[in-house]
Amino acid sequence: MMRVAVGGTFDPLHDGHKALLMKAVELSRGGELLIGLTSDEMARNKVHEVNDYQSRYDELMKFIHDHGVIPQIVKLNDPYGPTIIDDFDYLVVSPETHFVGHEINAIRSKKNMKPLKIILVDYVLADDGFPISSTRIGKGEIDNHGKVLLKNRAKRKSNKRA
Repeated sequence: MMRVAVGGTFDPLHDGHKALLMKAVELSRGGELLIGLTSDEMARNKVHEVNDYQSRYDELMKFIHDHGVIPQIVKLNDPYGPTIIDDFDYLVVSPETHFVGHEINAIRSKKNMKPLKIILVDYVLADDGFPISSTRIGKGEIDNHGKVLLKNRAKRKSNKRA
């Protein structure tokens, strides 16, 4: 039985997060899926404003349930969560969190634990060719699906004229 872990803040839950989560769901079919969800304390370090833990938990659970999986969601108070103490087979990461996967495996190695197979899910790109991110969404550059918002198109056009 495969055990899969993935973690993040997931706010707002955008298409990049959904690609990451869907890869974790796919790998965990017939096994277990553990999602580490950043605590409110850790989320305060984000550049953009973040909804409270319960709101993020509810939205995450709804998205995952809609795909026929019942995950275990745990609160993360550090970047590693249970991946440095429990057995897992896979860790699903984004380019932004790839280094954390290597840190986790280094810690696991020191504890004589088997390394996790790190599955890297590439960024999902917005219409403008840049990655969809919560920061960009928070700045009003794009929506949750990567569509460039009209006010930014107008801003870019005026910058080209100048």
